[in-house]
Amino acid sequence: MISALAVLFAGALHATWNALAKAVPDRHAAFSVMGITQSLICLLLLPFVAPPAAGSWMYGVVSIALQLVYMLLLIRCYELGDFGQVYPIARGSAPLLVAIVAGIQGERLTVLQVCGLAATCGGLAALALAGVGRRNLPSRKAVTAAVLTGAAIASYTVVDGLGVRESGTALGYTTWMFALEGVLTFAVMTAVRGRAIVPALRDRWLASAGGGTISMLAYGLVLWAQTRSALAEVAALRETGILWGALIGAVFFAERLGPRRVAAAGIVTLGVILLSAH
Repeated sequence: MISALAVLFAGALHATWNALAKAVPDRHAAFSVMGITQSLICLLLLPFVAPPAAGSWMYGVVSIALQLVYMLLLIRCYELGDFGQVYPIARGSAPLLVAIVAGIQGERLTVLQVCGLAATCGGLAALALAGVGRRNLPSRKAVTAAVLTGAAIASYTVVDGLGVRESGTALGYTTWMFALEGVLTFAVMTAVRGRAIVPALRDRWLASAGGGTISMLAYGLVLWAQTRSALAEVAALRETGILWGALIGAVFFAERLGPRRVAAAGIVTLGVILLSAH
């Protein structure tokens, strides 16, 4: 129960930092500031946490590479589509992929959990498209970018789920991963944008720094929960952040919510309840 609540809270935090990233005009600069912030915080924490076991480092390196790809795809999503559309598609496609891979790894869901997973994914898909009208449907490029983002999410979720279990310390694994990832994020974003990124770093840097802190806390909670629950269950519970994403899109980005999206949110809630049943 505690791990489920932690993942639900992480979902809300995830939607919050994504909204902050969407709101910043130069998202390459925003992710650079987020990375710098995460590395600085983690460098301060490293002397106080146990290092992860040697067997988990391979997973951490692969995860960092996947998360760098994820960030670039996420930036592309927000360039092509509305927050309330591409965010649900990206997040909603991830749990199903995670469930498939986790099943290959030997994890099995009960009948109720399979129904919950289907309801969660279906509800999230409906939430992405309900009430927007034909003229406002996401473009093919936006949908493609969002699905690829979901695939990246599913990939690093599975890799980190295996890595954190191998590490022996969720806190140590998370701290070391973010310490290295933050530096590499800054390097990649600078390589993409060149020197033009330097003056852009000052634009809304406080919001970006806050987003980086929230992002690290959210994913840390998810990694901790993965040491206590099935990968597919954690991944789907985490996607309830989409409910917050829909609300944020309506309130802060003036995107229409509508009765169909409210109904879709109810389906997601039912799916989460079924998925949590054992």
